[in-house]
Amino acid sequence: MTEPAATPMTADAFIDRAMAQPTGRYELVAGEVVAMSPERAGRALVQADIREALKAAVGKAGLDCEVYPDGTSVVVDDATVYEPDALVRCGAPLDREAVRVPDPVVVVEVLSPATRAADLGGKLDGYFRLVSLRHDVICKTATRSVIHHRRDDAGDLRTAILTGGALALDPPGLRLDVEALFAGLCALATTAAE
Repeated sequence: MTEPAATPMTADAFIDRAMAQPTGRYELVAGEVVAMSPERAGRALVQADIREALKAAVGKAGLDCEVYPDGTSVVVDDATVYEPDALVRCGAPLDREAVRVPDPVVVVEVLSPATRAADLGGKLDGYFRLVSLRHDVICKTATRSVIHHRRDDAGDLRTAILTGGALALDPPGLRLDVEALFAGLCALATTAAE
């Protein structure tokens, strides 16, 4: 006798469950709950540097945008909820009780061995299903490089790989120094070598 297939979880049910049982970190992928691995020190430092760089760029540009760290949910469809490592959202501030960011302009993922395949595949496709999204930024700690996927005004995707210089996020009008995104990782490597 064959067991009946489990019913895929919906985005609403997933978020309700996460709010009721806030232990561990999870994402919802095609209706399946997927556990997220603990953070490695280098990856956590890059995440922190990215959030600081994004906040500074938003402030310098004087934009009506907010930077969110990991922990906020991006609902891609009724069966998929991602938790990017950082994101930028522009416009009127969200209600401070919100757990979903419905219209990110920029999402950032920092690669790890556990997330590499998802970040470079399914998540990339999923994020660009959001009409608001203009930039998917993937940071590779191993090579200290950035893969920047940008949707232009015509809706076409352009990809650039950067190992230095400026990362332009237009719109909304942000400029990031690629080397600065890996400053904490460089400091960690220097400390480990001493």
